Amino acid sequence: AAFVLRAAGDSGSTDGSSALTWLSPLGWLSQLRAFAGERWWVLLLFAAAIAVQGALAYALAGRRDVGMSFMPTRPGPASGHLGTVGALAWRLQRGSVLGWSIGFFLAGVVYGGLTDGVADLVGDNAKAREIFERMGGQSGITDAFLASMTGMLGLVATLYVVASVLRLHGEETSMRAEPLLANAVGRLRWASGHLVVAFGGSALVMLLAGLGFAVGYGKEVGPVLGACLVQVAGVWVIGGLTVLLYGLAPRLAPLAWGVAGAVLLIGWVGPALDIPQSVLDLSPFGHLPKLPGAPMRWTPVLALTALAAAFVTAGLAGLRRRDMTT
Repeated sequence: AAFVLRAAGDSGSTDGSSALTWLSPLGWLSQLRAFAGERWWVLLLFAAAIAVQGALAYALAGRRDVGMSFMPTRPGPASGHLGTVGALAWRLQRGSVLGWSIGFFLAGVVYGGLTDGVADLVGDNAKAREIFERMGGQSGITDAFLASMTGMLGLVATLYVVASVLRLHGEETSMRAEPLLANAVGRLRWASGHLVVAFGGSALVMLLAGLGFAVGYGKEVGPVLGACLVQVAGVWVIGGLTVLLYGLAPRLAPLAWGVAGAVLLIGWVGPALDIPQSVLDLSPFGHLPKLPGAPMRWTPVLALTALAAAFVTAGLAGLRRRDMTT
């Protein structure tokens, strides 16, 4: 949300004075104006935000019971729909799926609305144009911007899939999975419910991002949807690697966050720093076609999907054979 507010604010003004920019902590950084008439007082905004959030957290912590949330979960009816492991996985993760879905749709609407004016926004800034073209292809600044923004949302979606897959790790280490596995539910059946939510949810959020782009841009609905959905293959590779780590070496499963962070760093910072293409290709997203401007290439998409499937298969095989955390 902070990133979207910053982007929307910067697009609406040439000097960063938009109210939307001031609503985002990321916008405060630009308002410091380092080496260009420094505004040291902006640092007080960071200090105030930290102090207010810390005081609020301390006050809330003092009002709740140990081990309980401030807003405890309300008991609900024992619905028959919770009789399957898939339904239980959905019940545990539906809030996350809903939040990510809304966020990606709104981000798509904002970025789509910026697309028509991106040529004027970039203007004669050769460096900005070069960055967009390196991230999104050289078929024109508008298509390059669309490809760049859909690619960035794909990178962010890796955070969702990692968090969703690692829910398995959390359920195991907290012993909540033990009552299920002690009955007639097998490990693979238990894990499959969460993996359907993880991989299906990542495809859903990218689809909604594409619909948001279509609403905001109002043109080329099919190509824009394709540009978003093609990112799913890259997201699934990171999700599959997370399954592999969890299945074979659960203690190393949190390293998936480091992998996702490295992919984000390569995808966001790499083009701006002129990092060699060989380094950019270390990320699965570096092999995807830069739609909508570039022609569709199915070979890398299918290859990445197959790689993700291989990771998941190996991870589930490891989960089936190893001891569960006790």
